[in-house]
Amino acid sequence: MNKNASLLSPAEVAAAKERRLEAMHLQEIENNALDADDVAMFEMFERERWSHEKCTAYIVAQAKGSLADAAE
Repeated sequence: MNKNASLLSPAEVAAAKERRLEAMHLQEIENNALDADDVAMFEMFERERWSHEKCTAYIVAQAKGSLADAAE
C-alpha cells in the first residue's frame, strides 16, 4: 500500500485548518480556549497531513494514557 494514500490532500488540510481555526474561535468565545499543547497537536496533524482516523486514534490513545496515569 502506498504510504501517502492515507495522507490528506493539501485541499483537505486547508479545509481542516479552516475548521480548526473557527472551532478555536468558538471555544474562546465560550471561555474554553485551547492551550498551547492542544494547538501544537492540531498543527502537527495538519503539517503531517494525518487522516482524520489517525488523528482520532492518537487523541484516544493519549486520553487512555492520561486516564491510566491518573488511576495510579
